[in-house]
Amino acid sequence: MEIVQVMRALGDENRLRILNLLQNGLLNVGEIEQILGISQSNVSRHLNRLKNSNIVIHEKRAQWVYYRINQAIVSRYPLLGEILQKELDKIEQCRLDLERLREYRRNNPGGFANTEPT
Repeated sequence: MEIVQVMRALGDENRLRILNLLQNGLLNVGEIEQILGISQSNVSRHLNRLKNSNIVIHEKRAQWVYYRINQAIVSRYPLLGEILQKELDKIEQCRLDLERLREYRRNNPGGFANTEPT
């Protein structure tokens, strides 16, 4: 049952932090690792869980794989959209992560991380 997988995927702080960042555009594993300050293997493991739940999708650009939120599943489960848009900004760590994302983008103006999701 897909909704059960979605809800389980939301049950981890690091996955919520990743989704919080991905609301603001495409990011690759290295960018997420740098912004969140967690290991590459940890980021990859969490992204795999989010991919398996269809919450995120990926696309390859040159040698990098970029991740974004799957808007189709957000449309299918409005509660997911509510959580992403209205609840994550209530978490102090998520607010700090967004500030780090803004700083990262200021320091890397030409990167794909500045690309809005399509």
